[in-house]
Amino acid sequence: MAKENKQEPMAGLEASLAQTLGIQLCPMDLLPHEDLLEKLVELALSGVPDGLPSETAASLQQIKDALAREPVSELNVVVFGGGTGLSTILGGDSRAASWTKDPFSGLKNIFPRTRSIVCITDDGGSTGELLKDLPLIALGDIRHVLLSSIQLALLQNLYALSVAEAGECVECIASIFNYRFTRRPASSEQLLQDCGFTRQKVLPPAIAKVIEKTVGNLFTDSRLQKILSRSHCLGNLILASSIYEQIPQRFSAEALLEEQELLRQNLYRGITSLSGILGADKQAVLPCASMPAELSVRYTNGVQVTGEHKSGIARRNYPVRQVRVNFCEEPHLSPVIEGLIDSADIMIMAPGSLYTSLIPIFQVPGIADAVKRNSKALKILVSNLWVQAGETDLSLSQPNRKFHLSDLLKAYEQNIPGGTTGLFDKVLCLSFKDVPATVIQSYAVEGKIPIYLDRDKVLEQGIVPLECSIYSAFALRDSGVIRHDPQQFAHVVRTLWAGFRHLPDTYRQDIGADVVTSGKDKYLVGMTIPCQRYREIGEYLAGISIQLENKDVSFPQKVREILHRILWDHKDIPLEHLRLVKGVQCISTEKWKRNQNWDRVYSFYDPFDGFVKVRQDQFDSELNFEIAFLVALGQSLLGNYAKSKEIREIHKDQLLLGKAYHLQLKKAEDRNCYFNEESLASFLELSRMMQDPDDPEHFTRIINGNEGFTPPGLLFGLTYAWYLDNRFASHIEYKMAVIRIDHSDLIPEQVRMRSRREKLTEFFRDVVFGH
Repeated sequence: MAKENKQEPMAGLEASLAQTLGIQLCPMDLLPHEDLLEKLVELALSGVPDGLPSETAASLQQIKDALAREPVSELNVVVFGGGTGLSTILGGDSRAASWTKDPFSGLKNIFPRTRSIVCITDDGGSTGELLKDLPLIALGDIRHVLLSSIQLALLQNLYALSVAEAGECVECIASIFNYRFTRRPASSEQLLQDCGFTRQKVLPPAIAKVIEKTVGNLFTDSRLQKILSRSHCLGNLILASSIYEQIPQRFSAEALLEEQELLRQNLYRGITSLSGILGADKQAVLPCASMPAELSVRYTNGVQVTGEHKSGIARRNYPVRQVRVNFCEEPHLSPVIEGLIDSADIMIMAPGSLYTSLIPIFQVPGIADAVKRNSKALKILVSNLWVQAGETDLSLSQPNRKFHLSDLLKAYEQNIPGGTTGLFDKVLCLSFKDVPATVIQSYAVEGKIPIYLDRDKVLEQGIVPLECSIYSAFALRDSGVIRHDPQQFAHVVRTLWAGFRHLPDTYRQDIGADVVTSGKDKYLVGMTIPCQRYREIGEYLAGISIQLENKDVSFPQKVREILHRILWDHKDIPLEHLRLVKGVQCISTEKWKRNQNWDRVYSFYDPFDGFVKVRQDQFDSELNFEIAFLVALGQSLLGNYAKSKEIREIHKDQLLLGKAYHLQLKKAEDRNCYFNEESLASFLELSRMMQDPDDPEHFTRIINGNEGFTPPGLLFGLTYAWYLDNRFASHIEYKMAVIRIDHSDLIPEQVRMRSRREKLTEFFRDVVFGH
């Protein structure tokens, strides 16, 4: 095939536009929208409107034909994003059952030189299970995007397949890579049979050989065998096997924890070799970084949550203030990725989760700067279609309203090093003008609300918004579903490229190279490699005592497994927090003697023997046990800090005025506590205990009448559990709600109360959890 010269002027477009724009009543005025680029996109997607005079229709048709002839096959396109959003515009969502009906459409079809830079902070599902055992980056999104990157032309060139044979080949690959199992397969033969591999007759021998070999390695490579005991997506394991195949087996699993550079080098080799075999470009899919990383999300109430999966299911009811990626060591920009960005003609920021898709990529040092340095490329941001609970359901500037497109742009501005100037200059958003109101209403019932365009505010931010019909008309018609259409999207990008090249400068926004400055780095370094943390949790649990009245001999192991899951899920818990906990003891309901005057918490930490004591009925529900354990774990950080606790009644003329709670601390040298003297005193002050000026180890608190009271130890435990998950302590959630109330000087006590709550949250974030 002769190469198209991308430098040649587009035949007829400039002349056609010049002639058409010269008419006093321009035919383009008959198209919807005000922006010329939006009109061109509408013309390219919907064609010439019916009922126009023949001369006018011919003029518009000439422009439409010229747009369709724009040469783009040699353009270098780089797309940034996460799994579903990126794969959808690239070639369709490869996890969907319907994908194999049309697997070759999308950006990769019109722009075959498309490469994807993928986020690596996912920690849920099969990816999260894999992180427990291997010191790798998250592979789930890479597998997802890799399947969507398979091209018809490459399959045909590699294996001489017809169109029908290529379609059958991709259908078979998708069924194998998307196959999931929940129990350990007996053998590689069994696994290959279960995923349908042994029944297939359509895979080219080279692909079949690689799949058979990588699956076989899962059972023969000692470093990989343990991953088969967990629930997994087979495609993730094939990717992991391909990576480990590059590394000699003399490097054990333990050695690879110390040989991270060796692992990184072979990470790219494993991904690129598999990509080339499957019929994708060898550099079609690249991780944004080669080392494990995790997401850290801070909300406006001061709470900081670690982990993409946990932040995705959190319901903090506060807007997100800041997102940072925490790497296990200092990250570096891959020369391969830098080269792709430097040579890119078009760069696209794919739709996806706001804080868990694009922002983590651009926090890798050098990526944002490299994008900004390339001033010759067309740069497009694709807006999400829907508000996303936990991420875009609340506006940072106005928490009482829903998210707008300008809020999306502000979030990028605040969380990407150096801001967004030079990163993108166009933002594509869905045009809802042709979407029936009944469809939008049905989505609203499910809690999905469109992110609406506030055009004026977006323009004030220096970004050109473009409303386009980039959803699938077939999905809307057949299923009432609104999602990006990969082929429609590709046509839009081609139209925007044509406008970018050929329209007069008044329709083009140039970004100079002098905007490149990353400012202060926004990423963190200090993450423990996940599989190392998982192993250390297991070692700790193996060494503690589980004392249960239940006679089931397997029950202690079940409790250890639950505790392992709890400590793994709550990544904010430093392993140092476990130092004072020597075991867990189940206490029968009959023997439970703890005073419940102040609460209905059925667990506590006993500083005399170092055991977490939990009432037996709390073990009936895994959620109740989790809450009970976390409250007691929090209490354990105070250790044996208290020498005595006493409540004394306060009387005047035989009238009970209230009570005084007296707390006498042990001497510092006799104290076994997580906190130093200063930190302990700070917490007691935040819990409204008053220090005796004559005895610094004596603290008191006045309780009015018969009012309730949360002693400092219990308050600490409840706040500890609340900080990790606000659903675990509704009592504390209620207290913290004052932070949401608008500031007012009319009630000084309200101001002081809010300040105390904010300082308590800061104490837990900075001192307790070390953020």
